[in-house]
Amino acid sequence: MAISRSSSRRPRRPGRPAQTDADLRERLLDAALARFVAEGIAATSLKSIARQAGVTPALVHYYFGNKDQLVSAVVEERLMTVAAELQTALADGDGTPGSLIHAFIDGLHRVVARHPWLPVIWAREILTEGGALRDLMLSRIAPMIPQALAAQFAQAQKAGGLNPGLDPRLLVVSLIGLTLFPLAAESIWRRLFDAGDIDHAKLQQHTVALLERGLEIDHAH
Repeated sequence: MAISRSSSRRPRRPGRPAQTDADLRERLLDAALARFVAEGIAATSLKSIARQAGVTPALVHYYFGNKDQLVSAVVEERLMTVAAELQTALADGDGTPGSLIHAFIDGLHRVVARHPWLPVIWAREILTEGGALRDLMLSRIAPMIPQALAAQFAQAQKAGGLNPGLDPRLLVVSLIGLTLFPLAAESIWRRLFDAGDIDHAKLQQHTVALLERGLEIDHAH
C-alpha cells in the first residue's frame, strides 16, 4: 500500500511554522535579495527583510540566526549558483576567442534574464568600493570566471588566434564592462537616449559586433 506524503512526514517540531521549511526559507531568501537590491546589503535590516516577506523578524531569526548568516545563505544559494551557471555557459565554447566571447555574452544575458538582480548586485556590492561582496568576488568567483577566461584568451593568443597587441586580462575587463555595465545602467541610458526600441537581443548583437569588428574607423576622414 502506498504511503501518502502527509503520513510519511516527520512530526513537526514545536514552534515550527506551518508552512514547509523549504518554501518559507526560499521566500525569505528571495525577500532578502529584493531588499539588498533596493537598499544595499549594509543598509538592509532583518526587520525590512521580514516586512518584505510578510513575516515577523523572529521568524527570520528562527531560520538564519542573524544577518551575517542570512547574507552567507544568499551568497551560497543565489550568487554562487548564478556564477556556476555562467561558468557552465563558458564551457559551451570551443576554446577559440570568438566562441569564448559569444559564450560569455550569450551566457550572461541568459543568466540575467533569469536573475535580473545580478547587474545591480554587481554594481553596488562588487564594483563599488566598500561593497559587501568584493572579497567574495576576488576569492571565489574570480578563479571560476574572469581568471579562467583570461587564461583561455592567453592560450589562444600564444597559438596565434588572438591579436598580439591585446592583454588577455584587460580583454576580460573590457568584456565585463561591455556586458554587465550596460545592464546595470539600463534604466539610465534608456531614458538618456530614448532607447525603448533596444531590447536585450539588440544589445547583445551590438556588443558582439563591437568586439568582433570594432568601430571600423576610417582614419583618412
